[in-house]
Amino acid sequence: MAKNNKSLKAEKAIKARRKKKQRRRRRAVVLVVEVIMLLLLSGVAYAMLKFDKLQAVNIDKKDLQLNEGVEEKEGYTTIALFGGDSRDGQLEEGTHADTIIVAAIDNKTKEIRLASIYRDTLLQQKNMSYNKANHAYFAGGPAESISMLNKNLDLDIQDYVTVDFKALVDTIDLLDGLDIDIKQEEVQYMNEFLQETADVAGTKAEFITESGKQHLDGTQAVTYARIRSTAGGDYTRTERQRLVIEKIFEKVMHTDLATINKIIDTVFEQVSTSFSLKELIGLASDVTKYKLGENTGFPFDVEDGITYQNAGSVVVALGLAENVKQLHEFLYPNEEAGNVSETVRNISDEIAYVTGVVRPATLDENKDGESGNTDTGNDAGGNTQGAYGEGTSGGGTDDTGTYQ
Repeated sequence: MAKNNKSLKAEKAIKARRKKKQRRRRRAVVLVVEVIMLLLLSGVAYAMLKFDKLQAVNIDKKDLQLNEGVEEKEGYTTIALFGGDSRDGQLEEGTHADTIIVAAIDNKTKEIRLASIYRDTLLQQKNMSYNKANHAYFAGGPAESISMLNKNLDLDIQDYVTVDFKALVDTIDLLDGLDIDIKQEEVQYMNEFLQETADVAGTKAEFITESGKQHLDGTQAVTYARIRSTAGGDYTRTERQRLVIEKIFEKVMHTDLATINKIIDTVFEQVSTSFSLKELIGLASDVTKYKLGENTGFPFDVEDGITYQNAGSVVVALGLAENVKQLHEFLYPNEEAGNVSETVRNISDEIAYVTGVVRPATLDENKDGESGNTDTGNDAGGNTQGAYGEGTSGGGTDDTGTYQ
């Protein structure tokens, strides 16, 4: 009966979402990762000279999980992007992955598609137990997190880039801040969380005294981009994020090489990657041809507010197998869609069993792209966010802080 009630609840929620006549396509803006991409685009050859500043990590590709029957997407390069929250500058195990993104690069067209994996998504871990998606990075660093993504999503990821949260604050400060029009309703929430941002970034909190056009420093701008308590919730939050990125783009495109040098010197120390210098140069050789394509959030169809054992509140995919198939169709539009592996089917069945959350039949009755959260550009934080930031994080039962 419990399973039927949960299924009925999910079905009603989905129908309610379908009735909304005006759906805004939202771009999953991952601030820190896009800033690093922007810096590389602005001065790739120069940035390569600073390679030794990166935290280079050698991952034995033989140790990475790969499901039987999963073949490499020959026309694509798939990379894992992580946004870390490190208090000591190290970005290995013990670090909380604030953001998890799968990036698929079309090797022919150079289009980059990004899929943000909701960090509270219940997925199978290395020890076969179930926990939040970001628990894998906390438990075993990037290698274990990559294996978790490969196993649960039928991917063949072999490389990653992790960027520390503080990098964005530093970048904006080195660009001498951003001019942004602050609404009256936003002042309260910015001041409420400014100190928390400052504590994480190691900066001073300068509180906002009035609304109107403001010249924001890095701490203020990052806080502005992360609040979601005002009218519009996640919609307006992503609009703020998009505005901050646009402001950074404008500044970087008109900044001088000396400032770019300072940013690279400061930010690259907050970046960890498995790419070698040769591989990075190879990726950057066609840098002027790259273009950002569509973005989305995963899972597409979810039920949130589910409490699972030691993991706390989690996001549960309404049919992991069906969501994985849809993910591949999104990431690899030029590849022939195939069936998911037996491993993913088994994990999908187990998640339904242990949570009692089953996929409503109505999701597969309509193929109009309006089921669940299928609109591309879903917020990277999923549906489990708190009033600020992107909800509680993994690392087992540790839900003590926004940035963990």
